[in-house]
Amino acid sequence: MKAVREERVLRLTLDNPSKRNALHESLCKDLVVALEEAWRDDSVGCVLLDAEGEVFSAGMDLDEATRPDAADRTALHEALFTFGFHATKPVVAAVRGAALGGGLGLVANAHVVVAAHGTKFGLTELRLGMWPFVIWRAMVHAIGERRTVELAVTARIFGTPDALQLGLVHEVAPPIELDDRATAIAQAVAASSPHAMRIGLEYLRDARGLPLDGSGQMARDLRAKVFSGADFQEGVAAFREKRKPKWPSLARQAPS
Repeated sequence: MKAVREERVLRLTLDNPSKRNALHESLCKDLVVALEEAWRDDSVGCVLLDAEGEVFSAGMDLDEATRPDAADRTALHEALFTFGFHATKPVVAAVRGAALGGGLGLVANAHVVVAAHGTKFGLTELRLGMWPFVIWRAMVHAIGERRTVELAVTARIFGTPDALQLGLVHEVAPPIELDDRATAIAQAVAASSPHAMRIGLEYLRDARGLPLDGSGQMARDLRAKVFSGADFQEGVAAFREKRKPKWPSLARQAPS
């Protein structure tokens, strides 16, 4: 995996196209570590996940999956395929070629997904005599249980029109424009208020599963916190003055 900083965007690139960017153990570890470090790094405003080659990811590494110790990697896969539930920074995914099995699990965990025209998707585990256990929750969260069940039991391959309709993909671009479009979105997201973004994503994480009154109280408390913050005051002032905001929380993150 390659990790490159582009101002406040951290680009993580799957870089084993000769194996169709299969999710082998070392790649999964690198992704988990890089994402967890990004959550802690105030200078990162957004993560952009992409891949080299003609396939985004064909899913699990079958050489590893057929070894006697395959089940030992379940905890690692659990950490990787639930990153969307724990993220405190937004993740944009740029997808081309194919995202199958675990590759689709990565897509389901991203907050914003841009796909190239002609990209193929599929929960294809049943074709191998497997079930999509570790990516199941992310898929259900992204598109709902009934739609996930249909994709799992049919193991069908589908294209970008269906992916858009299901809500797995938010935007489709010509292949030649995919990187530019995804990068532009990541840069725009990274330019948002760091204070409001962090609190908002923490709310999504912590309010999930709470009863209505509990999530409502949390929302009221966090809303008051944002209202009293310097970023909100600057955002209102910038809106009224028709200029770009200069986020105080971002200024505090600048190196001395």
